[in-house]
Amino acid sequence: MTRRALLLSLLAGLLLATASPAHAAGYRYWSFWDRTGSTWTYATEGPSTAVPSDGDVQGFRFAVSEDSADADTPRGTASFAAICGDTAARDGRKRVALVLDFGTASDAPSGETPPARRTECAVVPRDATTAEALATAAKPLRYNTNALLCAIAGYPETGCGEQVTGKKTGPEESGSDGGPSVGLYAGLAAIALLGAAAVWQTRRRRNAA
Repeated sequence: MTRRALLLSLLAGLLLATASPAHAAGYRYWSFWDRTGSTWTYATEGPSTAVPSDGDVQGFRFAVSEDSADADTPRGTASFAAICGDTAARDGRKRVALVLDFGTASDAPSGETPPARRTECAVVPRDATTAEALATAAKPLRYNTNALLCAIAGYPETGCGEQVTGKKTGPEESGSDGGPSVGLYAGLAAIALLGAAAVWQTRRRRNAA
């Protein structure tokens, strides 16, 4: 292969690499989170077994993700004072602040539009689970035969933890303005440099002849 052909081959390879992002397999589902201070942590148990305490903040986020490490956290600020500050404590009851983030349009099932994010202050018995707290504030809930939480407040209408071809990319994932990524610009710059090198090689051969 001539040097010019090699350069052209590299050009084509770089163009494909920058223009065709890889998509890993993901799942569309509601993830469950605990909040400590200003930090969200992926819950270590499901809402049907977790028993929050009075003053706890817990969140749910609907999105497409590969696993817990890749999952999107509930958006926006959240504090117990902001959500339950106007709800008085009661004997034998507890207050649980819930953050419900229905996700973005890019993660929504086909034909569905995610509702706006909202917060709720659930007042439940002291021994109530998170699922029971959620049931008081965000009906209707939908579960599958394996007790997996499929829908909160009726969203989504269908589907439950189904696998999708890849995680969709919207403004939240790609950048604040949803524009081309830095990697794409770097790839285009590399292509421009290789193109200039190919032109220089051609002119050099012509001058030598």
